[in-house]
Amino acid sequence: MWPIVIKADGLAAGKGVTVAMTLEEAVDCLHDFLEDEKFGDASASVVIEEFLTGEEFSLMAFVNGEKVYPMVIAQDHKRAFEDDKGPNTGGMGAYSPVPQISDEVVQKAVEDVVKPAARAMVQEGRPFTGILYAGLMLTPEGSKVIEFNARFGDPETQVVLPRLESDLVQVFLDILDGKDVDLQWKDTAAVSVVLASEGYPEDYAKGTPIGALQTTVSDVVTFHAGTKKKTINSSQMAAV
Repeated sequence: MWPIVIKADGLAAGKGVTVAMTLEEAVDCLHDFLEDEKFGDASASVVIEEFLTGEEFSLMAFVNGEKVYPMVIAQDHKRAFEDDKGPNTGGMGAYSPVPQISDEVVQKAVEDVVKPAARAMVQEGRPFTGILYAGLMLTPEGSKVIEFNARFGDPETQVVLPRLESDLVQVFLDILDGKDVDLQWKDTAAVSVVLASEGYPEDYAKGTPIGALQTTVSDVVTFHAGTKKKTINSSQMAAV
């Protein structure tokens, strides 16, 4: 039966998932979540799920009621270390496109997962307007949902939106006004790498100066998350 997946049944900034390889690891995780309240109320209860194998992909879509406009997909890498080792994080990097996931697989996921979710909210009398984001695993039995969010994915958005040809503000306005949206995408690729403090996502240093982010490479964008401007030795620098 091993491994199994244990999830905090609440919002934990993308860090509330443990892949337990043994009974001992599962017991330790449950102790952290339930007894030590590692994520507070978010881990007051847990969800235990089957461990899936296959290619993971993130599918985000602009939604207004039953109208669903899917974005290009991305693949997120959550483990802290190389070769898929270490604890799960909020994401250590992503890339788009994902050539190992076919257009047919993506379209089927839109029809089988995202559109039914949007339709169900309309039928329940609470139509949704915004971003739906499905984290999916392509298994031998087809695509299966491993997470579902009402927000942009992080760090997937950092590689998806740079590929958007359409005006993002206009897309938002059209969604809010209930107008049809024609998304245009650049035939380019994007990759993101997350720089994090040593020890992340567990106990990690805070207030560490960040330097040497300048680059002469074209088409490189720096996105900040969990940082702030701080004066260090009379210089303005960002710190984690």
